Amino acid sequence: MSAREKERQNAARNRRELIAAGFSRRDFVKMGLVTRAGWLVPMRGLSARSLRSDGEEDGQPTSPPTTPFVEELSMMPIKQPVTSPLTPAPTQAPNHTGGEGRTRSHQAFLTSPPQKYYMVEQKEAFVSISPNLDLQRIWGFDGISPGPTYVARYGEPVLVRNVNKLPPKELNGGFGLPSVSTHLHNNHGPSESDGNPCDFFGPFEKLDDPRRGDFYDQHYPNVLAGIYSTHQATQGDINESLSTLWYHDHRVDFTSQNVYKGLAGFYLLFNQFDTGDELTGFHLPSFPNFDIPLLFADKVIDPTSGQIFFDLFNLDGILGDKFLVNGKIQPRFTVSPRRYRFRLLDTGPSRFYQFHLTDPANLSAVNSFWQIANDGNLLPKPVSVSNVRISVAERMDIIIDFSKFAGKSIYLENRLEQTDGRKPNGVLPAGQGNFVLRFDVTGPAVPDNSVDPALITKFYDLPDNTAQPRVTRTFRFERGNGMWQINGQFMDCTSARFRVKQNTVEKWILQNNSGGWQHPIHIHFEEFQMLKRNGVAPPPVERGRKDVARLQFDEQIELFFRFRDFVGRYPMHCHNLVHEDHAMMLLWEIDDTGDLNTRP
Repeated sequence: MSAREKERQNAARNRRELIAAGFSRRDFVKMGLVTRAGWLVPMRGLSARSLRSDGEEDGQPTSPPTTPFVEELSMMPIKQPVTSPLTPAPTQAPNHTGGEGRTRSHQAFLTSPPQKYYMVEQKEAFVSISPNLDLQRIWGFDGISPGPTYVARYGEPVLVRNVNKLPPKELNGGFGLPSVSTHLHNNHGPSESDGNPCDFFGPFEKLDDPRRGDFYDQHYPNVLAGIYSTHQATQGDINESLSTLWYHDHRVDFTSQNVYKGLAGFYLLFNQFDTGDELTGFHLPSFPNFDIPLLFADKVIDPTSGQIFFDLFNLDGILGDKFLVNGKIQPRFTVSPRRYRFRLLDTGPSRFYQFHLTDPANLSAVNSFWQIANDGNLLPKPVSVSNVRISVAERMDIIIDFSKFAGKSIYLENRLEQTDGRKPNGVLPAGQGNFVLRFDVTGPAVPDNSVDPALITKFYDLPDNTAQPRVTRTFRFERGNGMWQINGQFMDCTSARFRVKQNTVEKWILQNNSGGWQHPIHIHFEEFQMLKRNGVAPPPVERGRKDVARLQFDEQIELFFRFRDFVGRYPMHCHNLVHEDHAMMLLWEIDDTGDLNTRP
């Protein structure tokens, strides 16, 4: 082991010992170990930011070596509904006496009664992510990570009972908090089932805390936006159909730790056009054989303990040196020479990707494919691309035609260089990035009844975005007092910063005045349409509806929103999970009156 690696491991061990001793960030400030900017002082043997004389950083350990492309890509199981009634039976009001941690009644329980019921257990497990490593301690939905995939359909409301069976904090293996709130990301649904970061539940010490409980029932109506307002006659606006959603823990201050530990999975939503059957509707590749969810995560393995390592002192953002796809480090996937749909999801905690298809035998080749969706929404029509850039929490649906690669192996390569959690750097030449997944086009020839994306002229129309906004609000994402801020303020679970009037239109302006940081900004509940980036119309792949805005260097983004159907509190936050856990978040509320606060 090199002297540099020994220093990294020593620094990591010392930080873990400080955490185990129960010191708080306030204690570190008093001890002179944290700067006013919020970082550990650059001290050898402690800080991840400690620099050597040659400018190299010492703090984060390097993972043990692993052999890539030896394991086949894992497919998450499809979650099945329960076959017998849930006990206790679900109720519209919170069932505190029965052990439920919910605090508010279901808004749509009577108008959209559940047709299917699910129960999922959040619990610890030990799983293999590489044959070269020990079994890893993870937290997973049903004890697996990624969790099972929910397959839902519009017009079919469901109820999911989340049961908390996580171990107590003192047995968490070094990080993670066993009070949880499961967010269904991109869901157009009522606030009490949104997975608000402040709606966590678990084994609280106070016996009279209403959030103390063993389970939380979340009701997903699976309805189109506008069903109770602007589009009642058509049961919602078909042009606002969603497709690729995902769920993850969202516990305030601990989202990064709990997601890094494994609490994330897919929720796919189909309708009469995006059917999951290539013989019908838009004729997109059939699920599940040729429609493949891919969940990306990067992690560090502590070479001393052999376990996944999370640096609790890193406030910039955490980068791993091991790239996982569906829970495995650099797997391979055997495909047939035909079209496949892939649903790409970046779960972070902090890394951006730019994915290319790379043929090592022909690095100069530009291997194009089709992008059909951005976040959970199909684009107006497919766009031919040579790469896709994706930040934390964004989803990109792409179609790759493997017929032109028959008999070959090609790679999904991340060519976006990133050396710290603050931002991506430049784009690397072909073959010099990270090969995260290998496609072996050696599967049998099978029929392909999906349509060539070049022949698709339209999926859906874009909803109108010309209505006059009731108010224009501006939000600046910045750093201050050692934490991440929005308009100079920190996250506060006790109050909403502003109120939106139900069934109205608003324009939001997001600002980043820094050349050193980038922030993927997520707004819960309603998708937006991006009007402008720095005064210019967005590129074609961003002209659909989105729920994450990649706020880049020195940039201002203008967004159009229409708020309908449900009321209550929702958050907006940076989805660099480390940034949101260190206060770059706010709560806002939909009600009957709203306010006109232009800079909340």
